[in-house]
Amino acid sequence: MNTTTPSTRFTHSRTVIATAILGALISSFAAVCGAADSTDAPQAIVRYGDLDISTAQGVAVLYNRIRSASEGVCAPLDGNDLNSKFHAKACVRRAIEGAVAKVDRPALSALYAAKYEVQQPAKLLTAERR
Repeated sequence: MNTTTPSTRFTHSRTVIATAILGALISSFAAVCGAADSTDAPQAIVRYGDLDISTAQGVAVLYNRIRSASEGVCAPLDGNDLNSKFHAKACVRRAIEGAVAKVDRPALSALYAAKYEVQQPAKLLTAERR
């Protein structure tokens, strides 16, 4: 014997649909918040027009400026606990990595790779046959 009336089934269906819509709205809101966080990340401008980055000394000065700016931008993450220190260090590394990639100079990339013990991608050199 079916004890469910048509109005009870309708109410149950509306509840399921409302729950699904609410879940979709909540997940889309979380995605929007995550996207806003990534674009609203603190930034710093590092100027290097006064440097000759074709020299090792110029590259070293630029790297130190990038590192210093990254530490400044990520300083608010550095708290007294181990977890926040870990996040601050990761932030500094990502910021330096991003700046080095943006400058896109082999000497600067090599310096970054040496500091963080990162392997640089190998370049394939081919001899031209005539």
